[in-house]
Amino acid sequence: MTSVGSGLVTLGETMGLLGSRHVGPLRHADGLTLGVGGAESNVAIGVTRLGGRACWVGRVGDDPIGDLLVNRLAGEQVDVSCVVRDSGAPTSLMVKELRTPHVARVTYYRTNGPGARLQPEDIPHERVAAAQVLHITGITPALSAGAGRTVLTAVEIARAAGVTVSVDVNYRSTLWSPDRARPVLRDLVARADIAFAGDDEADLLGLHGTPAEQAAGLAGLGPGQVVIKLGARGAVASLQGRPAVIPARTVVAVDPVGAGDAFVAGFLADHLRGAPPEAALRTAASCGAFVVQMPGDWEGLPTRAELALLDAAPGTVLR
Repeated sequence: MTSVGSGLVTLGETMGLLGSRHVGPLRHADGLTLGVGGAESNVAIGVTRLGGRACWVGRVGDDPIGDLLVNRLAGEQVDVSCVVRDSGAPTSLMVKELRTPHVARVTYYRTNGPGARLQPEDIPHERVAAAQVLHITGITPALSAGAGRTVLTAVEIARAAGVTVSVDVNYRSTLWSPDRARPVLRDLVARADIAFAGDDEADLLGLHGTPAEQAAGLAGLGPGQVVIKLGARGAVASLQGRPAVIPARTVVAVDPVGAGDAFVAGFLADHLRGAPPEAALRTAASCGAFVVQMPGDWEGLPTRAELALLDAAPGTVLR
């Protein structure tokens, strides 16, 4: 039986998500939906949907949006027992606009929000040390110096305990410049066992060439498993020095936001089960394909039983 403290632990900022389900300028929307979203919690939900165990660590405001966020994650079987309710800052928000069927635009309202107020003392030392995987992203250290120290503290606890460290570069140009981000992100990748990056993010880190060359370059920084996410072009990996290529699943994309997080969730969920990394890549590609077929950052994430639906014939009805 899986112990309470095992599985995945992740930390970062999750926000209230306002968006229109209709394509076009947000100024013409006659209503907005309210949900939640955040790279790290998206991954946690993806892991639990696939039958794994996940804990999300972070701060949210002591307000109704914070209530919604905690309840929504708990409803997806994510452990929220380590969430800090912060009365000093309202829960952050992001607003998503589907400007065209293939282009989404996201605006953040998170300056000095709860995520920026993360401190090393917020890290549940024993929970991190007992995890199978600690997953972090390059978003959190961009929020503030304190958030950056919090990430490094979690990584140090994990490494000291022999916990696998997973890093998704997830560069956000609205949060910091390439010159500020580059040394921090390279340092995080160097501390990781598993690293994910887009080819543009690998370029930002100074690793150029083909995706395969970028994967090898990232692996040269330290991680044994590296995946270059290429969106609709699939992914290229370096797995303990072995090259691997996985094509994307062919689907009709409705909302591209969240596909990268779904990919990471699928890979890590299989890693937690002890699956070979090549199999984890296939699961990752399938999870990304599920998410882009409906609006929302994570709502389309599949259960393990649903993965086979991508191979069902058109018009299939399950009764």
